Amino acid sequence: MFSTFKSARKWLFAVVGLFGLLSLIAFTEIRHGQKRVQSVLIRLDQVDGHRFLTKRDVTGYLTNEGADPVIGKAYTDMDLRRLEKRLKRHGLVQSCQVSRDLSGNLLVTIEQPRPLARLVTLDGSDEVKQVSGQYISETGRYFPISMNYSARVPVLTGRYFSVNRSLASERNRTLLTLLKQIQDDPFWRAQITEISVNELGDVTMWPQMGNHQIDFGPPVDLDAKFKKLKLFYTDVLPAKGWDRYSRVSVQYRNQIVCE
Repeated sequence: MFSTFKSARKWLFAVVGLFGLLSLIAFTEIRHGQKRVQSVLIRLDQVDGHRFLTKRDVTGYLTNEGADPVIGKAYTDMDLRRLEKRLKRHGLVQSCQVSRDLSGNLLVTIEQPRPLARLVTLDGSDEVKQVSGQYISETGRYFPISMNYSARVPVLTGRYFSVNRSLASERNRTLLTLLKQIQDDPFWRAQITEISVNELGDVTMWPQMGNHQIDFGPPVDLDAKFKKLKLFYTDVLPAKGWDRYSRVSVQYRNQIVCE
């Protein structure tokens, strides 16, 4: 009988303790939900040590340029997912997360797109180049230039881009891979300044040093083509002179054609 009483008492204490814990959690949640936004804390990643966006830019995007302020607003009246969608509408925001902390601060984390090249368009005469105001990101999407930072990436031209408004499709995967390979290699990143793609998808490049053009052909067999091109820069040009050739072609298998 005494054992039964002890067991019942333990169960009673457990139930009371559980009820108290649930009550505390519910009370905390209610107090937490009644809080208002104390401040907005913005975390921005960097691109090459710089930022396309400033915290002021993000605040403007978040509040519809001040038309929908968030400071002092109750969290019960806010939809954090809607704020994320609002931020993602801007081309300089690749991804974002909006959350809150226990102190009532609104936390905004922004990831900016990483540029691979800067798109330039041609006017009707095919002679005068006009900056279109777009970069191409690592994901193949186009995004606008920024007043805060200009990335050092190759210029991209050619009629190919008049009908390809994105490189994110499977069809353009090889071209995007070419741009990534140039960006990831310190030598090619410093050497290649302009890339042109014709309507068939064939690639021509112009270097920082030398007066020659590089006929790369379709963006396939990249490792083999870059290996031949590296051989041209390390063995041929030092022996013949940097101004000796006006054209070098690596588009044919097992050949380097210099003219």
